[in-house]
Amino acid sequence: MRKDHRPYIIKRLDLGFQRWYANYFLRPQLKSLGEGCHFMKPWFVEIFGGPIAVGAYTHIIATPDRRVRLTVWSTLDGGGRIEIGNYCLVCPGVRLSAGSEIVIGDSVMLAQGAFVTDSDWHGVYDRSLSVGQSAPVHIGRNAWIGDSAIVAKGVTIGENSIIGAGAVVIRDIPPNVVAVGNPATVIKELDPERSIKTRGDWMADPQALAAQFAEIDRGAMKNNTWLGWLRSMIRPVKGD
Repeated sequence: MRKDHRPYIIKRLDLGFQRWYANYFLRPQLKSLGEGCHFMKPWFVEIFGGPIAVGAYTHIIATPDRRVRLTVWSTLDGGGRIEIGNYCLVCPGVRLSAGSEIVIGDSVMLAQGAFVTDSDWHGVYDRSLSVGQSAPVHIGRNAWIGDSAIVAKGVTIGENSIIGAGAVVIRDIPPNVVAVGNPATVIKELDPERSIKTRGDWMADPQALAAQFAEIDRGAMKNNTWLGWLRSMIRPVKGD
């Protein structure tokens, strides 16, 4: 579909149902869920183990073919944890798998299909080991992890740094750089003279931002009708 044919009230009801679903089914599985956290299609978010904490005003987007999976694996010696900061963006297909510790700073963006893991998940010489070698992963404030990138155990990524699509990060990345490739290497430093606007800056007044988006939706959907919506689902035509 080229546009959303739903009447505005249907979209508002859908958003309300998604909030209810996240609070009813996902919140009890989490150590904490911050204020204003928003899930899109929360029924495609899979949570296993804990503790897992999600910060305020973080957006988590899942789709039927790209589920978001947050996994903490426990052993007899203890277990891991996942901490996602405030104002983060988690896109479809993201997987976070912790046997030790994964800490994601405020305003971090994880693009579609990104995989962050702090463990090997099997021993190199003893394949019966369920976790193998493990070391904490820390992703700094306002970092951006590109499409299908992999962040491996023991890695620290500095604040504001960008990891290119498909990169495999096996060693630390300093702040304020762009790193690409397998293994990921620094190819560029960000301009220190230019200011960086974070998701936290963008969402400094979340109520005003929500009102702005609601007004945009109301304007875009003002001509939508119930009959037009039903027709678009049953008998779509060119231009729908």
